[in-house]
Amino acid sequence: MPNNHCFTSASFAYLDRVRVLAETLKKHQPDWTFWLCLCDEEPEGYTFDIENESIDHVVRLTELNIPDLTQWTFCHDVIELCTAVKGAMLCHLFKLGAEKVIYLDPDVAVFASLDPIVKILDEHSIVLTPHQLEPDSELPAIMDNEIGSLKHGVFNLGFIAVANNDTGRRFANWWNMRLMRFCWDDIPSGLFTDQRWCDLVPVFFPDTHILRDPGYNVASWNLSKRPITTDREGCIWAANKILRFFHFTKVGSVGRIMLERYSNGHLEMLELIHWYLQRLKANHSPELPKNWWAFAKYDDDTPIPKSHRISYRKRPELMARFTDPFATGVHSLEAHLSDQEK
Repeated sequence: MPNNHCFTSASFAYLDRVRVLAETLKKHQPDWTFWLCLCDEEPEGYTFDIENESIDHVVRLTELNIPDLTQWTFCHDVIELCTAVKGAMLCHLFKLGAEKVIYLDPDVAVFASLDPIVKILDEHSIVLTPHQLEPDSELPAIMDNEIGSLKHGVFNLGFIAVANNDTGRRFANWWNMRLMRFCWDDIPSGLFTDQRWCDLVPVFFPDTHILRDPGYNVASWNLSKRPITTDREGCIWAANKILRFFHFTKVGSVGRIMLERYSNGHLEMLELIHWYLQRLKANHSPELPKNWWAFAKYDDDTPIPKSHRISYRKRPELMARFTDPFATGVHSLEAHLSDQEK
């Protein structure tokens, strides 16, 4: 029996995306086990029942054995948190006996078989996809894409595949340790959530395979070199390779603008965007509050500024004084920060 597992991590605000990922993955990989690492809690009156979902299992933050979980959670915004758990979730699945684990971002849709990834993991321990496979030639694309890679990391961590062997477990433990302490969106300090760490992976773990097939992890940042086309049989291609999965990052806002900019007038790309937006609409949960995230506010319902999260994680005396930072109330933490700045 196959022992291949795929997981994603998300808050409830991305549940529509998770559902599209799940339905497209199950279409092409029905024998894979799909997991959601849920970085959220239900709003009052809402029940999340996976019996009605294409999701096989849900793992909550409390199941990942994260030390000082409440304080650790407070230190992250929603994007940082959903990426910081990826190492812990990988370790968790390895402990449960998963032989091969593939991570996909919730805003990915699968369009063809991913069996080639499984075969690569027969020979290698880790599989990564670079943001770009070849250089751009136009200045705007260089600025958007290549400089973007210099800021955000060589590899896009909307995908990673890891085998449960000695090297894979060593990588999982290393990555988890780094993300537990340093999963910040702080480009000036050389950090961009989980991604920049993986620039080091081919050096630290030489058994890494860099997947150079343009059909994997197609997105706005590489679309200039991977035009989307379809044939008479309805097969979708990227740069003359089968489109395996597409990464619809921020497709509801700036991501759509970038996709349209680099579609080069290909109607197929515009149709793909339309299809994805329609699938999101079909998988929307109107009973969920818009942009819901349980950890976005203090217990007095005041939004938590990111500056508070940054101050809290940088100042041990704040952690010592406010052991439950969500329960302190915004005014107490603000007053303490003001006192420190005088």
